[in-house]
Amino acid sequence: MPVSTQDKRAAFHKLHESGCFVLPNPWDVGGARALAHLGFKAIASTSAGYAWSIGRSDNKVTVDDVCEHLTALCNAVDLPVNADFEGGFADKPEGVAVNVARAVKTGVAGLSIEDSTGDKANPLYERALAVERIKAARAAIDTDNSGVLLVGRCEAFLWGITDLTMVIDRLNAYAEAGADCLYAPGIKSKEHIAVVVKAVHPKPVNLLIGSPGLSVAEAADLGVRRISIGGALARVAWGGLMKASREILEQGTFTEFGNGFPGGELNKMFSG
Repeated sequence: MPVSTQDKRAAFHKLHESGCFVLPNPWDVGGARALAHLGFKAIASTSAGYAWSIGRSDNKVTVDDVCEHLTALCNAVDLPVNADFEGGFADKPEGVAVNVARAVKTGVAGLSIEDSTGDKANPLYERALAVERIKAARAAIDTDNSGVLLVGRCEAFLWGITDLTMVIDRLNAYAEAGADCLYAPGIKSKEHIAVVVKAVHPKPVNLLIGSPGLSVAEAADLGVRRISIGGALARVAWGGLMKASREILEQGTFTEFGNGFPGGELNKMFSG
C-alpha cells in the first residue's frame, strides 16, 4: 500500500529530530526510484540537475515546470521529498506565498526558500524583505495544516559574501519567521560549520556537500542534522556521458562503456 503524503511528512520531521542523514538529489523519476531502492530515507529535488535534464541552465525553469516535476517525484516513491524551490519564483512575499501553496499540493514533505536575487550587483534580498518572504512561505504552508517542513536558506557564501556573522543573523531571523531547518550552502570548513550549528541551536542545520571532503560521520560530529548534495550526482552522471561520448567522437573507441551499470541490474531494480 502506498505511503500517504501525511505519513511522509511526519517521517520527514522525525528524521530532523536526531542523528544525521543524507538527502540525495535525483533529477528524474528513475533516479528517485533507484535511491529509494538503495535504502535512503528521504530525497530532495535539485534545481540544477532538473534544469540540465531538460536542456536548460540552473535557475532557468518556471514554477510550472518545477511543480510538475515535484509531483512526478512525489508520486514515484514512498519517501519524503524535499523541494529545492529556489527563491519561491517570486520577489514579493505574496507571490512567494502563492507559489509555495502550489508546491505543497505536489505532495512534498519539505521545501526551501532562498534569499538570493540572482542579481550580481545585489545578490541577496534586503534582510527585512527576506524575512517577510520566509513568513509568507510559512503562512502558505500552515493554511491547511499541511505539515510541510520549511527550510530557510542564506545564499551569501555562494555569492562570495563570507560574513559569517551576517549569515548567522539571517538564519536566526528565518527561524523566528517560521523556518524549521536552516541552510547556508557554501560553508565548508569545520570551524564555520560548528559555529553555525551552535549559533542556531536547537534548529537543525542542513549542510551542502558537493565535492570530496567531509564524511557523513565528520559532519555528524559537528552537529549537522542533514546533508544534501545538490547537483553533484547529476554532474557525476553528465561526467560519464560526456567522457564516453568524447571518446567515441575523438578516438572512435568505446572503452568507457565498460564503466556502465549493468542493464540487467537496472531492469531488475525497476521491475517491481
